[in-house]
Amino acid sequence: MGEAAVRWDETKAGLVPTLVRGKLEETAAWAPQPGSQVAWLACPVTEALYEGNRGPGKTDAILIDYLQHVNQGFKEEWRGILFRRTYKELEDLIGKALKWFPRVFPQAQYNSSSHTWKFPEGESLKFRHFERDVDYNHYHGHAYPWIGWEELTNWPSDKPYRSMFSCSRSPVPGIPIKVRSTANPYGVGHNWVKARWKLPIGGNHVIGNIIHGATNPDGSKQPDRVAVHGRLAENRILLHADPQYIARIREAARNPQELKAWLHGDWNIVAGGMFDDVWDDNVHIIPNIPFDNIPTGWYMDRSYDHGQSAPFSVGWWVESNGEPLLHGGKEYGTKRGDVFRIAEWYGVRFDSKGEVLPNEGLNLLATEIAQGIVDREERWGIRGRVQPGPADTQIYNTDSSGGKSVADDMAKHGVVWTRADKGPGSRIQGWQQVRKYLKHGKNPMREEPGIFFFERCDQTVRTVPVLPRDDKILDDVNSAAEDHIGDEMRYRLRKKRRTVEIGAPRLVAVG
Repeated sequence: MGEAAVRWDETKAGLVPTLVRGKLEETAAWAPQPGSQVAWLACPVTEALYEGNRGPGKTDAILIDYLQHVNQGFKEEWRGILFRRTYKELEDLIGKALKWFPRVFPQAQYNSSSHTWKFPEGESLKFRHFERDVDYNHYHGHAYPWIGWEELTNWPSDKPYRSMFSCSRSPVPGIPIKVRSTANPYGVGHNWVKARWKLPIGGNHVIGNIIHGATNPDGSKQPDRVAVHGRLAENRILLHADPQYIARIREAARNPQELKAWLHGDWNIVAGGMFDDVWDDNVHIIPNIPFDNIPTGWYMDRSYDHGQSAPFSVGWWVESNGEPLLHGGKEYGTKRGDVFRIAEWYGVRFDSKGEVLPNEGLNLLATEIAQGIVDREERWGIRGRVQPGPADTQIYNTDSSGGKSVADDMAKHGVVWTRADKGPGSRIQGWQQVRKYLKHGKNPMREEPGIFFFERCDQTVRTVPVLPRDDKILDDVNSAAEDHIGDEMRYRLRKKRRTVEIGAPRLVAVG
């Protein structure tokens, strides 16, 4: 913006910025409003997040952050890419770019088929969606000195975000290297975004503490990062044009937590994934221990969530009696009641490239699933040791003609189950049970049992840590998510089984 001062004039069209250089005045195409927008555009740190409540102008500001380096002599080397999670979500970005970019650079051209802007000196900005982790393969080997992410909390994990750091580079000395993101609190990615930038920013500060020295799991150094906090009250243009905006936010919020996020930018709310804040790959995932090495005193069973057009899920479990299992120099199962998922069969479809098609089942008959269970247990050498475990009670339903149920068909092949606890409140209690076991598992000084997963349970690792909370009932998982393994897991942790002690038998609740 040079050395000019900005004056905001009230006109029939709203508040309009005027650039003042001495006696020379001219209307600006766009100017940052005082506060967070000014701080954002001046931020020198490589990785920056513009966060806060709804309305401070974050989307405009991220577009202008890219634009301020156009026509600065970098020419075609100034390449940017801006992501939303889904293609449909790009529409708002595209609309705002079509509003602002031609005003600043009238010769800029937008290709609607490739969703790419080209500028007079050769600079370019791509709009893309990044829905799945494997979408990184489309960009492997690319170089973008400017990478942007709009609404970062829409991504359930940080894997897509981190993967693109390999593309954050340029061979041109002196060119800015930037990773820029916007986010509101709330959303499925709330927890990981909050943790990465150590949110909230304290007091009434606009700029958070610069985070130095963070490292990746492989020990490599991460770039410095900082958060910039925006407030709706700063956006005089919006509030002048739409005095009822705050009232509409109040009306649109689906629950008190969402209202705190949208209206106050509050990061200290219950939001994000159901388990991502208590899941730790380094703790909960353990090596594949040979089944023969599992102590005979440990209890072994399986659990089941039925599906045909949707995936089914079978999980095999062992529960420690407190007798430690030594493997690879480590002791496992030192707490009585420690639960281990030792194997799984997830009935999901894969495409021709071997990638999962989420929520698409195999359409197998109940008899085929039962036979597959028997075949696996025989192959693993555990047939006869596996006890009946809990299954979704829908498998006991008969059709309208009074025919056999799924449970009946499976029993014909020697696969029997117990009924899962699906009483009032059991769903939410089950998710809390999973959280409790995961949290206890992380505590090195724990006195309570935890839950752990053999490495081979890759579909659990893919789906469970990123299960989103329901938008309205925050203690529940969104049932539209790929929750089949999670359901089957909570059936298992809610199970009550009879154990024999010295003296009379008693019921021991698992959890």
